[in-house]
Amino acid sequence: MSITNGNGHHNGKQSRFGEGKHGDSLEPSIGVQEFHALHAEDPSKIVFTEEDKKKIAEFVSRYPAKESAVMRALWYAQEKFGWLSIEAMNLVADTIPMPRADVHGVASFYTMYWKKPMGKTHLAICTNISCMLCGAYQLYNYIKKTYNIGNGDVTPDGLLSLEEAECLGSCGTAPAMQVNNYEYVENLTLDKLKAFLKERGLEK
Repeated sequence: MSITNGNGHHNGKQSRFGEGKHGDSLEPSIGVQEFHALHAEDPSKIVFTEEDKKKIAEFVSRYPAKESAVMRALWYAQEKFGWLSIEAMNLVADTIPMPRADVHGVASFYTMYWKKPMGKTHLAICTNISCMLCGAYQLYNYIKKTYNIGNGDVTPDGLLSLEEAECLGSCGTAPAMQVNNYEYVENLTLDKLKAFLKERGLEK
């Protein structure tokens, strides 16, 4: 796990893969596939209200071991703050309570937890075997080239971010895309993707 103050970058040479080949997510990229814990812009705003604390206590009460509530608590914090800063992860740890390092470990493992601000529209396009064989890389690379963003990147205006998803569990409706960690768009085609982007005001 690498901890940075938001200004650190990995400057090593990136490996490149041919178009349509699985493994694009192995390219070093900031935020999603590598874990960089960042501080909140205003740490004083990363606080739980008494009502929030009651919700966390409710999550904890559902399990025989309080640590088991960490995933639900992290999700709650992300919904409240928009992403998981160092302060947000520490807040979850201190509220449960449990070791901060354990909370950071869980947050670093799952890509559904955002460790930096993502775009207003976040697209996770699956490129695992079923989706790959059904043309997922055509879709993924269209976003990359059209908006000049890579895996885990956000457009300068903050409106769009991209993630290469390892698997969305939607093999029967491949290729699939998940929007903002919730909505699934399935049986995706390039025309369908372009129509979706237009509907979101993101057409180029």
